[in-house]
Amino acid sequence: MAKPIKVLIIAPSLDIVGGQAVQAVRLLEELRKLPQLEVAFLPINPRLPGALRNLQQIKFVRTIVTEIAYIWSLLFQARHCDILHTFSAGYWSFLLAPAPAILIARLYGKPSILNYRDGQAEDHLTRWPIAIKIMRLATRIVPPSGFLVDVFQKFGLKASFIYNIVDTSQYRFRERPHPRPVFFHNRGMELLYNVDCTLRAFALIQQKYPEASLRLAHDGPLRPQMEQLAFGELKLKNVEFLGLVTQQRMRELYAESDVYLMSPKIDNMPASILECYASGVPFVSTAVGGVPYIVDNERTGLLVPPGDHNEMAKQALRLLEEPNLVTRLTQAGKLECGKYAGAEIAAQWIRLYESLL
Repeated sequence: MAKPIKVLIIAPSLDIVGGQAVQAVRLLEELRKLPQLEVAFLPINPRLPGALRNLQQIKFVRTIVTEIAYIWSLLFQARHCDILHTFSAGYWSFLLAPAPAILIARLYGKPSILNYRDGQAEDHLTRWPIAIKIMRLATRIVPPSGFLVDVFQKFGLKASFIYNIVDTSQYRFRERPHPRPVFFHNRGMELLYNVDCTLRAFALIQQKYPEASLRLAHDGPLRPQMEQLAFGELKLKNVEFLGLVTQQRMRELYAESDVYLMSPKIDNMPASILECYASGVPFVSTAVGGVPYIVDNERTGLLVPPGDHNEMAKQALRLLEEPNLVTRLTQAGKLECGKYAGAEIAAQWIRLYESLL
């Protein structure tokens, strides 16, 4: 029997709440089921031992000591693997985590995979030309969407995509032939996710359906402003800002909701869309970045122009009022889930790993 391929997955741990960490956990779970692989995990945010952990509570010092610990571990673990598979965001995060991994892989003569996941890739590469030079040193660039493949092509970088994993067994698909005005949103309270557009759309919906409710999960630097907009300027009722929630609670929120809204200005391959497919939740989203690559407008979901809260409200009202629309959309979305099944995605990664050795 052939020796298993030793793969080192380099990514944020769940100590950093976000899509990269969640996807890393899902991929690790699937890859570790396979006898062809021996998979290790290196967090880009390692916890320091003992009293040294106190240093990670100090601003700026935290970044320095965490980076030293990460690179030290990377130098050691990279020696004992066949392939380095590095998750990546953009900007400073790229320089702090994926860039050292790519350079150390070159130092040791190991193949490296840059699993780039930032929807702001075009801006990142335009502003940081050094990132392009470092990316050229990676053996393969593999984002999770065709959208990023197209972005990289603009900068002369060859890439191919492998989708994110959605564990549909963790979500309960529920038919919603007559959806209630019970809305859900779970993007971060950050500028790029344009949460105020969702709130303004909901304000128009609530004018027609005063009993309508909206829950917003996740946190972020703009939460105070969004709460002021919701309760101060817009005078909304039945709105809850839930802050950070567990993955289990997130699945429950999908199950309890009847319509999902999101209005990002920039995005890559939002897992929330795939989770809607798995849960049977119809949605309205702005058509930005990678969203149109995974949503077929009027077939699997409803898309609106970025920043257009009037059109978002109009399309959301269609979901409440247009007969058979929700059933048609959600049944088509359910069929999409097969593309993102863990076993299928793991098989694609194995084929890629094997091609590099």
